[in-house]
This record gives sequence, C-alpha cells and structure tokens, in this order.
Amino acid sequence: MKLIKKQGDNICFSVIVLILAAMPLMLNAGMLSGSSTVLFLGKCIAFAVVAIGLDLIWGYTGILSLGHGLYFALGGYCMAMYLKLQQTNGQITDFMHIGGIETLPLVWRPFKYLPLTIILIVAVPSLVAFLVGYFMFKKRVKGVYFSIISQALTWAAYSIFIALSPYTNGNVGITEIKTVFGSIKGDANRANMFTLFYVSLAILVLVYALAKFLVSRKFGKLLVAIRDGENRTYFSGYNVSSYKTFIYVLSAAIAGIAGAVFVNFNGSITPSQMTIAYSITMVIWVAIGGRGTIIGAVIGAFLINLCEYNLSSGSMVEIWQYIIGAVFCITILFFKGGIVGIVRDQLPAFIGRLKNKKAVPAKEAAK
Repeated sequence: MKLIKKQGDNICFSVIVLILAAMPLMLNAGMLSGSSTVLFLGKCIAFAVVAIGLDLIWGYTGILSLGHGLYFALGGYCMAMYLKLQQTNGQITDFMHIGGIETLPLVWRPFKYLPLTIILIVAVPSLVAFLVGYFMFKKRVKGVYFSIISQALTWAAYSIFIALSPYTNGNVGITEIKTVFGSIKGDANRANMFTLFYVSLAILVLVYALAKFLVSRKFGKLLVAIRDGENRTYFSGYNVSSYKTFIYVLSAAIAGIAGAVFVNFNGSITPSQMTIAYSITMVIWVAIGGRGTIIGAVIGAFLINLCEYNLSSGSMVEIWQYIIGAVFCITILFFKGGIVGIVRDQLPAFIGRLKNKKAVPAKEAAK
C-alpha cells in the first residue's frame, strides 16, 4: 500500500506505456481491425508530450499559457520542411513554384539535413519562447495579462504563416509527406509504422522522466513556491524571472518535440495547429487530468482525445464538443484536482467519511 502511495504516478504511467507498447503487437495478431488505431495513438503520444510541458509551466509554476499551440506548430513545421525536402530531393516545392519562387529559400535550406533539423525542432520554439519569456517575466507580467498576450502572439504568428503563402503554403500547410522512416501506409510498411510508434513512445518516457526528475528536486519546490507566492519567493532572494523563463523555454522545447512527433503520424501540418482554440484544448487536457501532477497531463491528453475520437462520429457528431466543454467546466468547478485529484484525495476522503459514520453507531451500541 505504501508503495502505491509513493510510486502511484509512476506505476500508472508504466501501465499506460505497457498498454501502448502492446498495440502494434495486437495489430499484428489481428486483434485490431486496422492501423488507424495505432496511428491515432501515435498522435495521442505527441499530445501527451506537449501536455507534460504545459503542466510544468501551469500546474507547477502557475503560468497559464494560451499560446502553446505556436511552439507545437513551430516544431511541426521544422519536421515537415525536412520531410518535404526529402521528397523533392532538396528542390523547391509545388507551392513555391505557384508562389513565384525559383530557388530554395534561405530559411528552408537548413532543413535538408536531419541532424540540423532535430536541433532546430528544439531551438526554434526555444528561441521564440526565450524572447517572449525574458521580456515579459522581467517586467513581471503574469496572470491573466500573460495569458492574453500569449493568445495575441499566437494569433499574430498564425496571420504571418497565412500571409507567407509562397514559403508556408498558407492555410493549406505542408501536406502529403512521409515520415523519417519512410511511408507508413499499407501493410507492407508496417515495420516503418511500428518503428515510428516505439521511437515516439520512448520520447514520451524520456520527457516524463525528465519532468518527474525536475519536480522532485529543489527546483520543483521553487516552481511551486513561485506559483503559490511569487512575491514571497522574490523577497527570499531568488531570481524568479530567470526560473520562469527557463521553465517556459523548456516547456516550449517539449512542445516543439511533440509537434515533430505529431507531423510524422499526421502526414501534414497546417496553421490550424497554432490557433488559440488548439492551445486552449491543450489546457483542457491538463485541467481534466489533474494539473501539478505530470501523470494527470498524460491521462488527460489520452482520455480527452480518445473521447473525441469516439464521440466525433455517429450520433454524437454534433454535440461532442459541448460534452467535452461541459466536462471541463464541471472539473474546474467541482474537481479542481482533476481525475488524479479525485483518485488521490477526494475518493479516499469520501471513503474515510463513510467509515467514520459507520464507526459512530458501532461505538454507541457498544456503550
């Protein structure tokens, strides 16, 4: 029992990983009808990764970012640009032809090479986040003001990507691309799909381990201190703005990695992935799972997307968004700890009250 209390989060995460790892094997054994389930779960892995990053800044540090879709999309575009150039053998794309571009733009040239692309997947979102975080946190912008500004920046980036149509293909985005391991369509390419799936699962494990390591150390306690009393932490001698900038940049880097994973499973990236609505959806995953827990972010990302996957077709197609919205509102109003809070705190407390009620009549009868 003590082991479950101390390592409950890690045990739960291990169960999730084992279930995910079994899915390709089940597909090979004919227990799944098609590869679409594995591909969908691959996208969910990407969503879980970005949710962990968002939990670090919101759940632990108290920074509510409503613009994390921007960093997710930046990482996705970096990967998509590399994959597109692999198909064109480093030459300009069809939409560049249409846009009047005759030579490969300078901004696209680094994405000819995979090692440089991997660096940029992390570096580009990190650089943007550093510029945003450094100036905003130095000026001690926080709370709802930070959330509004992060929304505005996301909208500005969305507009820029639409306007730069010859370079980004506008609102269509970069489409019809293969993965870093080649095509994953069809039974003949299952090996590529499985390799991609297990590599993505390994990334999720590494990101989870990194997040748990950080929050279990003094650094994690400082983040919680900033969340619960930023001014008090300032007066204690800590450079709060530096801590907030670092965790914000780290979260953006994690989001960029998640975007790169997503592109491989989705086969495309569009500016819709950096919209405000997409960013708010990420917040919903963390809130429903349980912010400030890491494992809650993972649970929320998988649960909400699985619900969406099943509810967005059939008789629920017109109302599934209202259902998800209602669940979010109920969670915020009555279950602030999310699913993890219910299991960890509220359910044991409820069971304890029931036991106490039963114990009182027993004592009175004994007297």
